[in-house]
Amino acid sequence: MAYGFRSLDLEPRPIAELVGFVLLVNVVGSAPALVTSTSTMWFQNLAKPWFYPPSIAFSIVWTVLFTLLGIALWLVWRADGSGRRLAFGLFGVQMVCNVAWTPTFFTLQQPLLALGVIAVLLVLVVATVAAFRRVDRMAAALLIPYLLWVAFATVLTFEIWRLNA
Repeated sequence: MAYGFRSLDLEPRPIAELVGFVLLVNVVGSAPALVTSTSTMWFQNLAKPWFYPPSIAFSIVWTVLFTLLGIALWLVWRADGSGRRLAFGLFGVQMVCNVAWTPTFFTLQQPLLALGVIAVLLVLVVATVAAFRRVDRMAAALLIPYLLWVAFATVLTFEIWRLNA
C-alpha cells in the first residue's frame, strides 16, 4: 500500500458500483438545473465581478466535480473500518446544501440568502473531507478540488451580492 492508498479492485461488480455512484451524484447534483436557469433577465442584469467565469465553465467544472465526488463516495462505501457512517451522513447533508444553493440564488433571486447557504456548504465540505480522510485518504483527496471550487463559489456569491446590494 503505497502512500496510504489502497489498490483498486476493478472487477466487473465494483466497476458497476463505481459507475452507479458517479451517475447518482451527477444526477442529484445537476437536478436543480432542471428547474432554474441563468438565462433569466434578473440574472443577466446582475453586475458580476471581473473574475466571473464563462458560463460554459460551470457545467464542465460541476460535471468533473460531481464525478470526483461519486468516486470518493464509492471509495468510502468500499472501505473497511469505522467512520463510514459519519462520512456518509456528512456527504448527504452537504449534498442537500449544495442542491439548495441553486434555487435559493436563481429561483428565489436571493444572493444574500444564497451566500448563507454556500457558507454553510463550505463548512460542511471541510467536515466531509475530514471525515472521508479518516476512512480513505484517496477519497478525501478527491474532494479537494470540490472544496476549492466551493470556496471560489463562495467568494463569487459574495461579490455578486456586494455588487448588487
